[in-house]
Amino acid sequence: MAIKQKILIVDDDNNIAELISLYLMKECFETEIVNDGESALAKIPEFNPNLILLDIMLPGIDGYQVCREVRAKSSIPIIMLSAKGEVFDKVLGLELGADDYIEKPFESKEMVARVKAVLRRYRIPETAVKKPVDEESVTYPDLIVNKTNYSVTYMGHNIEMPPKELELLYHLASNPNRVYTREQLLDSIWSYDYIGDTRTVDVHIKRLREKIKDHEKWKITTIWGKGYKFETTN
Repeated sequence: MAIKQKILIVDDDNNIAELISLYLMKECFETEIVNDGESALAKIPEFNPNLILLDIMLPGIDGYQVCREVRAKSSIPIIMLSAKGEVFDKVLGLELGADDYIEKPFESKEMVARVKAVLRRYRIPETAVKKPVDEESVTYPDLIVNKTNYSVTYMGHNIEMPPKELELLYHLASNPNRVYTREQLLDSIWSYDYIGDTRTVDVHIKRLREKIKDHEKWKITTIWGKGYKFETTN
């Protein structure tokens, strides 16, 4: 019997949370509901979810702070839910480490599709160990980006990185010295699963640069008015 993937739903409106839970259980997910930030932080190590659906406006500790504290310890995928639809709110959520952002009200089918999409990107393929010859990885001095087992090794240390950051880094590093516009990167990395603006790319590039500094042999370069490239030197 397949093990059900677990979703932690964090929303202070229990009616909405119960509805979300119903839709997800119909898709064979296991769910837990908590109604505030403190309860969410306490429940995570106990429930060990595969993904967190996180409302922003929570009593006590808000969703932004919950996201910040989770990201400090873990790369569990997080999808933020909020009635706030301004670009600033979306960018802030992404800067803090969220993998996606869904505006309320939302269509149940879209919500379920986004959950599945994020989980697909995060799941480690079973073939990673069985068929190392098929590994998707790129190697540079002091940097290994492995898309097969979703790992990044930088300066000899494993770097915790959400799926979208890793996929963006892998995409750029797999095509060194090629310039990609923000629109091209949105299409390649987020595709139809994500509806957002090009600021999303800027946010993820910023987070990559915070974790991986410029190297004498390579770096992520901004091409003003165009986009970004993974620049290498001989």
